[in-house]
Amino acid sequence: MSILPVNSDAPSGEAMQLLAELENNVASVFLGKPEIIRLSVVALLAEGHLLIEDVPGIGKTLLAKALARSLGCSFHRIQFTPDLLPSDLLGTSVFHQGAGSFVFQPGPLFAQVVLADEINRATPRTQSALLEAMSDRQVSSDGQTRPLGPPFFVLATQNPYEFEGTYPLPESQLDRFLMRLRIGYPEREAEKRILTGHRGGEPVERLQAVLSADRVVWLQHQVRQVRVEDTLTDYVLDLLAATRYHPDVHLGGSTRAALTLYRAAQALALVEGRTYVVPDDIKRLAPAVLAHRLVTRSMRQDGSANAAEEIVHDILAQTLVPS
Repeated sequence: MSILPVNSDAPSGEAMQLLAELENNVASVFLGKPEIIRLSVVALLAEGHLLIEDVPGIGKTLLAKALARSLGCSFHRIQFTPDLLPSDLLGTSVFHQGAGSFVFQPGPLFAQVVLADEINRATPRTQSALLEAMSDRQVSSDGQTRPLGPPFFVLATQNPYEFEGTYPLPESQLDRFLMRLRIGYPEREAEKRILTGHRGGEPVERLQAVLSADRVVWLQHQVRQVRVEDTLTDYVLDLLAATRYHPDVHLGGSTRAALTLYRAAQALALVEGRTYVVPDDIKRLAPAVLAHRLVTRSMRQDGSANAAEEIVHDILAQTLVPS
């Protein structure tokens, strides 16, 4: 497997071509949101997981399906419900009469791309079954540890405004998501194109894969070759320290948060066509990577999560950027 030359200012032509094909393929059906597509690709390349949080009907599941169909990877969609059990995710052992023994039947988590739809509708017990899978890319069942992937990419969706019949994700679960994205409503022109594009059915169902699983793993290795100067490493740590001592934050960012921001910045640099990270990469990613990991004092008082992103923007404005 080739690696990027560390003294080059631009990634290999193959890497850039693959990334352009991936983004263009997703953009052909997920219209008017190039920044959301780019950040989703960053989460994939950084070997993280993605939480898409917004109101119903604006394309959360469409984005997840478009990404999955664009990758030549095995794919399972899991509709989370209150009666979903951990074994429904992990699988179970079934007695095989011919063999005279129990045979493990893998559950839907045994896929390279997993869509966890409405993840907050499952009970905490079922949500916790995802923890080991998302963190260690393996599951334990019947006394055995079974690997997942590579690659292994979880895209989860949830509606943050409808709380009846839901179980909010605990901090330990949220911390497993590299990034949380909010899509927002499309512009009028993009919305018009969406309406006309659906005349003949669902465009996402006609998407073809443009990237194989091997190429995804190769690109993930290229991310690790992207240079990060020591001054930028210190900048990441300065931002994390500021979250821990901010007067409106009860629980600041963890070391895992620093690691994920560091890796995401490398991935964004690669997608942007560079083999080195610049300060703007970190500033652009910080709200999506850090906000969902913070527990603010307003969240403890009234459950509001809106303040976290404002706090991150405030910290970015007050933290000295390396030259």
